[in-house]
Amino acid sequence: MSAETVSTGVLSAVSIHKYVQSLASGRQLPLTQRTNLVTDSHPELEIEGRTYQADPWTNVPQSILSLVPRRLHLQPAHPVSLTQELIESRFPAPTYNHHNELSPVVTVAQNFDSLGFPADHPGRNRSDTYYVNKDTVLRTHTSAHEADIFRQNASEGYTISADVYRRDAVDRSHYPVFHQMEGARMWDRSKVPGGDIAKAVWADLARMPKHDLEVEDPNPTVIPERNPLQAEYHSLEEVEAVAAHLKRSLEGVVVELFSKAKQAAAAANGPDPLIHEEPLKVRWVEAYFPFTSPSWELEVFWQGDWLEILGCGVTKQDLYIHAGIPNHIGWAFGVGLERVAMLLFSIPDIRLFWSQDKRFLSQFTTVDNINRYKSFSKHPACYKDVAFWLRSSSSSAGGGLRSNAQDFHENDVMEIVRIIGGDLVEDVRLVDEFQHPVSGRKSLCYRINYRSLERTLTNEEANEMHESVRGELVKKLGVELR
Repeated sequence: MSAETVSTGVLSAVSIHKYVQSLASGRQLPLTQRTNLVTDSHPELEIEGRTYQADPWTNVPQSILSLVPRRLHLQPAHPVSLTQELIESRFPAPTYNHHNELSPVVTVAQNFDSLGFPADHPGRNRSDTYYVNKDTVLRTHTSAHEADIFRQNASEGYTISADVYRRDAVDRSHYPVFHQMEGARMWDRSKVPGGDIAKAVWADLARMPKHDLEVEDPNPTVIPERNPLQAEYHSLEEVEAVAAHLKRSLEGVVVELFSKAKQAAAAANGPDPLIHEEPLKVRWVEAYFPFTSPSWELEVFWQGDWLEILGCGVTKQDLYIHAGIPNHIGWAFGVGLERVAMLLFSIPDIRLFWSQDKRFLSQFTTVDNINRYKSFSKHPACYKDVAFWLRSSSSSAGGGLRSNAQDFHENDVMEIVRIIGGDLVEDVRLVDEFQHPVSGRKSLCYRINYRSLERTLTNEEANEMHESVRGELVKKLGVELR
């Protein structure tokens, strides 16, 4: 253990800071020091001033813990915070309370149980979720706070903006920390005049701003076999009203965002016929989400293609019942802030959001001055392959343990590459798989693209990282290198 890690086993802020600074600057710590940061075992974790006891479930690496304080949605003049600000502006106080500083450390009960996740849901696996310990995780979605906010019942609506954490693929559109925003609006049967929810919702809708979007919404609100009414709790008239209010609210968000995007495109390149001659239009597509029914996805026609922006629906009544507000009915939506920001600012690589390079950050100022991102560098890729045999038998499970062909999870490979290479890895792709016809053993080959956003990597640097990846694959997953 390094001298910068205190003897009690609490993660050293100095060690974490050095690790992050090495990745952000494009410099790599010496291999031995970097490996210690990855592999040291700590009986306790310190996160935002609180200490948590580690246990065999603990799988959150220091590289992820080091990103917790960043909270890009609160960083002034950052593309993520500007996107959040634009969306939030469509949900004004006092109708909506805004929750932007909730702790990312939540209980398993908050993250999964309160939302009705079954015990065998794959989202609970260590291969998908960062566990602080058996009972505590880094939230995987903003909905981890939903039941608590419903229970508080402090306003008719709310939004939550927050950083969320998932073990995921390594590519230009996925990152283990990203930002979500969710919102909800509720009506209380015991408070609306005469208990007439539909009439109250339609009255609220009549007071909302109108827009001139082209809207495609060909399907009925309820489709019994695919997008059903919660008939035990809601009437069709109520759901028709709630759905109309939801859709008008979110169509207003599209107007706010993509009007700005059109202005930014014109300022950057002059009038683009593909953007400026096409009308701003959206379409509603029936969908399935575990927390709403009926449910929809909202798509926007942008630069000649339909793009999914967000998901939404009429909130499942069980959530209100379990939160102690059974008389409520309402809607909810969720949106990935990076996904929208990449469209709004034309940012091509999700790693850029975490850059501290002034050449990136100085391009963004306020919501009144949305700029398209201008690339300040393009450095060559360095591709390296790693091939290995999976073990033929084991009793272990995914999520960082030694794996065989049955319980191997690709996210374990991705996590090892992220820990070693950080933001110096652009993507990881499975390029070949083979099963031996006699032994039945399975072989996989992954291609890793080492490419910095800020400078040219030397082959020696890439080789050092790649050898470290190979070693960690053997050590953590028990594979046999080919």
